Amino acid sequence: MTDTEFVRAWYERYIAALNAHEFDGMDEFINDTTTLNGEPATRDDLLAVQKADVDAVPDLHWELHELLFDGDRLAARLTNTGTPAKEWLGVPATGRSFEITEYAIYQVRDGRFVHMAALHDATTMKRQLAA
Repeated sequence: MTDTEFVRAWYERYIAALNAHEFDGMDEFINDTTTLNGEPATRDDLLAVQKADVDAVPDLHWELHELLFDGDRLAARLTNTGTPAKEWLGVPATGRSFEITEYAIYQVRDGRFVHMAALHDATTMKRQLAA
């Protein structure tokens, strides 16, 4: 297996764990301390955000479309979909679903994320949910 195949398989396992909402094994992927969008965070902080999102959007799903890497940096383009079951991001649950593009950038050290940043169009998502 090449390094490229290894990194792709590792990241696909991470996305599969997110989609299965299996947060207990995230120590395989996320360092004990990291940054999220430039702010210091712990793995527990990140998991609290992910768990809150899944609590509000039980069918939250990530689909990987592109994965690029250069040295210790990864960049991914994903589609996020779901239907909130309760108020989320200030928008009451309406039964409507969303589909948005996410761009995520990571730095990996010793086989785990040490820096994580994600960009997605929250305005479009809120518009889809409130429409």
